[in-house]
Amino acid sequence: MTNDSLRYPIGRFVRPVNATDASRAECIAQLAALPAQLRAAVHGLDAAQRDTPYRDGGWTVRQVVYHLGDSHLNCLARLMLGLTEEAPTIRVYDESAWVQVGDAAGDSIDEALEFLDVLHARLVRVARTVTAVTGDRTIVHPENGSLSLDVLLALYAWHGAHHVAHITELRARRGW
Repeated sequence: MTNDSLRYPIGRFVRPVNATDASRAECIAQLAALPAQLRAAVHGLDAAQRDTPYRDGGWTVRQVVYHLGDSHLNCLARLMLGLTEEAPTIRVYDESAWVQVGDAAGDSIDEALEFLDVLHARLVRVARTVTAVTGDRTIVHPENGSLSLDVLLALYAWHGAHHVAHITELRARRGW
């Protein structure tokens, strides 16, 4: 496998040109399914396996699990800002530094999985309020420019699948 296929096992994110009610509903369904898919991906892994990077230079399985909670918490905040403010500039954060902090270094991932369950329940409820009109509202990412809320939903739907694939592909390669 190439480093690019290890890094992007489902391919790089492709920004959708036009969102439809159906494509928006599909993104929301993917967000709703993520916690269960992540649980299935990590089910039965022991501590050593959870501390295995999904690729050379990549995060460990444990760090990926915690990262999803961190990242999707930011998704919820960004979505709320986009729904309540006119083209807000969002704050970026150092993802790599976040996965080094405190609880991501512990043995258990149960709390991180529970957090993702609760977070995604709220994220999905808020995402279901996005319509064709509000989906065109934008947020401004300091590095990536203007993103519509429909693009934001598509990005995070891809993001969850992307990281679950990191874990499932690692398991397949290692025979776990």
